[in-house]
Amino acid sequence: MASEHLPVLTDRVVEFLSPAAPGLIVDATIGLGGHAGALLWENPDTRLVGLDRDPRALARAGERLRVFGDRVRLVEEAFDQLPEVIERLDLEPPAAILADLGCSSLQLDDPERGFSFQSDGPLDMRMGVQGPTAADLLESLEWNELVKILRDFGEERRAGAIARAIIKRREDAPLRTTAELSRLVQGVLGDHRGRIHPATRTFQALRIAVNDELGQIERFLEPAVRALRPGGRIGIIAFHSLEDRIVKHTFRRLAGRCTCPPGLPVCGCNPRRVITVLTSSPLRPADDEVARNPRSRSARLRVAERREES
Repeated sequence: MASEHLPVLTDRVVEFLSPAAPGLIVDATIGLGGHAGALLWENPDTRLVGLDRDPRALARAGERLRVFGDRVRLVEEAFDQLPEVIERLDLEPPAAILADLGCSSLQLDDPERGFSFQSDGPLDMRMGVQGPTAADLLESLEWNELVKILRDFGEERRAGAIARAIIKRREDAPLRTTAELSRLVQGVLGDHRGRIHPATRTFQALRIAVNDELGQIERFLEPAVRALRPGGRIGIIAFHSLEDRIVKHTFRRLAGRCTCPPGLPVCGCNPRRVITVLTSSPLRPADDEVARNPRSRSARLRVAERREES
C-alpha cells in the first residue's frame, strides 16, 4: 500500500522562500505538489511553474493544485532544463526556486518503478520514461564501470565483490527484478544485521546512475541562481551527502568563497559573489516531523538569496 505523501521540511521551505514573494515561484521538482501547494496557500499573490520528468507525478500534482486555477502551470521536463523552460515560456525572472532532490513516495512505493528492494518489481529505477533502465546498466556495463558506480554513488566498500557477482550472474541470466538484485547483494555481504539493509547502497548507486542525478544537480544550480531576480531565493532539499556536498560547495563558490582543494598555488574555481547563503548549516527536520515521516530523517535544506545587481 502506498504511504501518504508527506513533503519534507514544508514549514521551513515556506518560512525561507516566502519573503521573496510576490512574483513567480518555480518548483523545479514538483513531485506530488506538496511544497507547491503550501507556497501557493501562503502567498496568494504568487504564480507557480512546476517541472517534473515523471508524467505520473505531474498528473497527480495537477489534481492536487487544481484549486489554484491559472496560477499554476506544469511542464514535463527535467529540472536541469530550467533555463530552457524559462526561455521557451518567456517567463519573468523567478522570485523563488525550489528543488527537492529526493524520490517521491509515488516512485518509491510503486513496485513497478523498481526503486525499492522492499517489494519485488522490474529493475527500472527511471524517474522519467526515457533512457536505459537499471537492468540495462547491469547487463551492459563492464566490471570497472560497475565498481565506479557502486563506489562513487553508493559509497559501497565492497563494490568490487558485488560487481564480480553481477558479472558472474549475467553469464547465466540477466538480472531483471529488484528481488533478484537484493538477493545477490545479500549473498555477497551477508544477512541483514546492521542499521541498513545490505542492498541499500547498491540500489542508491544504481538509481543515481540511471537518472544522472549528480550531473543534473551540477548542471542546474548555477544557471538557476543566475535566473533569479535580485533578492530572489533558492532552496535545495538534499537527502544524502553526495547531493548536499554539491549544493554546499556551489553555494559557497557563488557566495565568493574559494572551494579549491588546499595547497593549489592558484585558485581555479573562479568564485563570484552573486548570492548570500542564508543557512550557515543545513536545516534538518524536527523530531516530531521525523516521527510522523521517517523518510524525512536524512533531509537537509540549504537556502541562498540572489544579491542585488552591482
